[in-house]
Amino acid sequence: GPAAVRAGDLLAAGMPPRKRPRTDEEGAMDMSSAGAEATSGSGFSLGPKAALAASAVPKWVQTGPVSGVSGAATQDAEALMAPDAPELEQDADEDPRRRVQEPVVFHVSDTTLNVMPATTPGVLMAMSEGGLQYLSAGARASVGIRSGRYMFEVSIMETMPSNERAWSSWGAPKPKQLVRLGFSTAGSSLVLGDDNAAEAHIYFDNEGRLRSAGKTITCSRKFQKDHSVAVLLNLDAKSPNAHTISLFIDGKRAGAPQALPESLKGKPLYPHVSFRNVSLQVNFGPEPTKALPFKCRMVGGAAAADVSVSATAEPKDGKYEVVFPVGYPDEGTFDWLDGFLEKNPQYVELSDRKILEWAELSGVRKGRGGGGKGSLDKPEFNFGIPGMDDSSIRGVLHAVAPVMPRNYVV
Repeated sequence: GPAAVRAGDLLAAGMPPRKRPRTDEEGAMDMSSAGAEATSGSGFSLGPKAALAASAVPKWVQTGPVSGVSGAATQDAEALMAPDAPELEQDADEDPRRRVQEPVVFHVSDTTLNVMPATTPGVLMAMSEGGLQYLSAGARASVGIRSGRYMFEVSIMETMPSNERAWSSWGAPKPKQLVRLGFSTAGSSLVLGDDNAAEAHIYFDNEGRLRSAGKTITCSRKFQKDHSVAVLLNLDAKSPNAHTISLFIDGKRAGAPQALPESLKGKPLYPHVSFRNVSLQVNFGPEPTKALPFKCRMVGGAAAADVSVSATAEPKDGKYEVVFPVGYPDEGTFDWLDGFLEKNPQYVELSDRKILEWAELSGVRKGRGGGGKGSLDKPEFNFGIPGMDDSSIRGVLHAVAPVMPRNYVV
């Protein structure tokens, strides 16, 4: 955001200067000089109105290096928030407008292939047979926020057991249990963390990091099983935290409000979760399980004028299609397929190349050395990881695809 709270003003208010998070490209930088601006460089900051007066600025201190692929950043959670930091969010006013009538759900078309439907509303589970345990699951809700201030809650119900020997492989993604919570635009990648959709996602993860617009910073406390985690999106132009996203754990603020990137402003933002080797309970309201320090409406109780509702992709006659393209080898079949999927996003591709793409988005790395064999229709699975190289993922997906209501291209 454009707010410029200088280190001299912070010191005058009895606050230490805020350190600038290190970017992957810049490396470590010493920002201890008093002339450094609180918002320079990182792309994430307090909301633009939160810095109108130094005395009103919460004593947030962001410390620690940016977390990149090289390893997780360490942090002192207590240093992220001063005990006497004032809360700028206020109780929600009475709103007589009509509430959204459609229930907030996860349409099958807005979930990855490994997400299994549950009879209990809001429960998300993912298949973990064979190599599927390494792949991230993703689900986007059906109601997006266009204005106002709303929240949703998530709790980790259980963590799945895993084979320690299998996860000790060099290419296995880290961590084993992963939870990412945030918002995304309609039609964007279902796997939070897809760099090709970096401008369409913003999310917190269970390691205390926030990622958006291609940048990752450590900015909040970590959360784990049995915690009630709330993600709050503030699009209220009159609020001092306008155009920010915040994380709360068990009803307490876990980090500073983080500004939305410009790429997400003015668009409906849909609650989005991505996870691996855990089961989640998602609560859209109307009431939270853990009250925040202020009254805040949940997505399920939003005013109809503040939201956009995505329609289900179910065909009118209830029948789904399976397309089998036929073409000569090396004559552009996959080029045709790319064009077909771009024009017909309601189809889901079942192929080895999509499994490899999914693995890459989930953080799975190819094995060291070797490789070079394979083709577009039969690419090489060279991960050196049990379950990834034995085609078990393909077998499971082919087994469950017929009972999942989707259009496929095989």
